[in-house]
Parts: sequence; structure tokens; C-alpha cells
Amino acid sequence: MNIDFAAVLVVLTLLTGAVWLLDVLVLAPRRVRTVTASGARAAPPATGRLPWYVDISKSFFPVILAVLVLRSFLVEPFRIPSESMVPTLLKGDFILVNKFAYGLRLPVLNTKLFGEGKPARGDVAVFRYPPEPAVAYIKRVIGLPGDQLEYRGGQIFINGQPAPLVPQADDPDESGYRQFTEQLGEAAHRMQLLAQGRWGVSGYWSGLQFRREADGAVSWRVQVPAGHYFVMGDNRDNSADSRFWGVLPEGNLIGKAFLIWMNLDCITFNGHCGRIGSSIR
Repeated sequence: MNIDFAAVLVVLTLLTGAVWLLDVLVLAPRRVRTVTASGARAAPPATGRLPWYVDISKSFFPVILAVLVLRSFLVEPFRIPSESMVPTLLKGDFILVNKFAYGLRLPVLNTKLFGEGKPARGDVAVFRYPPEPAVAYIKRVIGLPGDQLEYRGGQIFINGQPAPLVPQADDPDESGYRQFTEQLGEAAHRMQLLAQGRWGVSGYWSGLQFRREADGAVSWRVQVPAGHYFVMGDNRDNSADSRFWGVLPEGNLIGKAFLIWMNLDCITFNGHCGRIGSSIR
């Protein structure tokens, strides 16, 4: 079961805020002793303590409100749950996401309030997974609205131009994969491909136009519609991305990932502490 934490925070903020306001306007005056005719205030009753629900609401309302504002409009923490963004992000990385990068949006409704920021090619974006909006996904932006994308031999072609791939030394922790640096617009980043193997078309999004190459490999092309983006994982052969569920609507964007602030392996003393504080490219 996936929980929409933004919705939970909104509900808790409204609930505790309503109880706090009810206490200010109605309950607190009832607890105050009436002033005697002489002007002296009577002693408070022995049972003058705040009701438990008022006490809890007054204590937690400011904290929950601050968390909601920070998480909704400034930065939001996420934990990487899979290996789809290896080698850029590892499973267990804790990251921060800039919520202002693509415009400020209302929590839950995801309606843009203001800001004209748009994803740039190569951004690592966090978004609401279109088939299940309560789930947050993270992928790299490959195609912008209007782009013609083509994929051949593990390489992306954008509007007829290849995204440069520079081979890198293989990572011993990722045996069976070939390592590359890929250039997408202004962004140069690491990515990896399976060293061997061919992929069929089973399970892929129907919007891709497939063809079989002479060596048996499958290539595809797609036109990115207006108001949408095409996203892929850096672990190209191990990522559930736009190739499988389709293009990403602009309204599903959450923000741009920019920093690794912790790693689960470091917490459990299994290494990767050097990743802490690394910027995400």
C-alpha cells in the first residue's frame, strides 16, 4: 500500500489547525472563570487542564505546518528504492529535491501556483508516476516537448543528432555492464548498458515505433507530444521508464533532484559514506 504523505500532511494540518482554532474561539473562553462582581477572578478549577486533543493539536500544529510548507514549496527528501538510476544514484541514497525548479505547486492538487521553470534536457527529475500518482519516481529527462527521439544500438538520437557516448572503465561493482559518459544538452552524466543481451518489444509502450535491425537488435523512435517529457533511467537496461508506461505529463512533475545527503549503507556501516554531500548531475 502506497501512502501519499503530502495528503497525510495536509489532513493533519487542517485537523490540528481546526482544533486549535476551536479552542481559541470556543473552548478556551468556557474554561475561563467568570469575573466576580468585585472584579476578582475566581480560582481555576482542579480540572482546568487542557483536553488531550487540544493539547496535542496546539503542540503539533506549528510543527506539521512548518513541515508541510518546507516539503511542498522548498525542498523534499526522497529515498532511492531501486537500481534504475545506477551509476548516478544507488539504491539506498537519500536525496533532496528542489521543489521550486519547475514552479511552485499546491500539495495534493499539484496545481501550479507560479513559476515558469521547465525541465532541461539531462535533468534528474522526480515526478508522480502516471499510472499511480501516489508513487514518486525519479528518472532523467531525455526528450522535451516536440522532440523526435530514436534509439539505436544503445544510443539516443535527438532530432536526428546522436547524444555523444564516451566509453568509461567498467565498474567492478556492476559486472555485466558497460559504462559510458553520455552528453544530453549541457549535462554530462554516467550511464550503463548491459554488456550482452538483446531486448524484444514485449511489455514496451505502444506509442513507440519499433523496428528490428540486421543484427537482431530492436530500435525505436517516438515523437514527444506538447506538454510531455520522455524520461529514462541511467541504468538503461534495468529501468521502468517512458519506454514502458509512456510520456510524462508536465503536471506530474515534482522537482529537480540536486543533492545526495545520506546513504543507507553508510548508516549501517557498509560503505558509500563518500557519496554524502555529492551533487546530482
